[in-house]
Amino acid sequence: MTSELQIEQLKALMLSAPESVVTRIIAVVLSVALAAMVLWLVRTRRLREEFTPLWVAASLGLALLSLRFDLLQAITRAIGAWTPSATLFFLGMVFLAVLCLNYAVRLSRAGLQLKNLAQEVALMRHEIQDLRRRGEPGSSTGPLL
Repeated sequence: MTSELQIEQLKALMLSAPESVVTRIIAVVLSVALAAMVLWLVRTRRLREEFTPLWVAASLGLALLSLRFDLLQAITRAIGAWTPSATLFFLGMVFLAVLCLNYAVRLSRAGLQLKNLAQEVALMRHEIQDLRRRGEPGSSTGPLL
C-alpha cells in the first residue's frame, strides 16, 4: 500500500512541477519558426498548398501548448501521463501516425492511377499495331509510343 501511495505522490509531484521560463520561450520560438518555415516553403513552391493546413495546424497547436502550459497539464492528466514532456512525445507520435496514413492514402491513389495509365497505354499500343497490320490509311510505320 505504501508503494502505491509513493507512486501516486511521485506522479502528483511530476504533474505539479513548475515550468521553466526558458523552456516556454524556446517552445514559442520554435513553434513560430515552424509556422514561418511552412509559409516560406509554400511561398517558394517547395511545399504544395494542400499540405499547408496540416503543418500550420501543427505549429499553431505547438504555439498554443507553449503559451498555455495549464492546457498541456490538463491533457497530461486526461491521458494519464506523468509528465508534460511525455504528453508532447505522445502527441508527436499521433501526428506522425496521421501523417503516415495521409501519405499511404496518397501513395495508394497514385499507384492506382499509374496502373490505369499503363493499361491505357497498352491498349493504345495494341490498337496502333492493329492499324499498322491492316495497312489502313493514316497509320505510319514509325516507332510505337
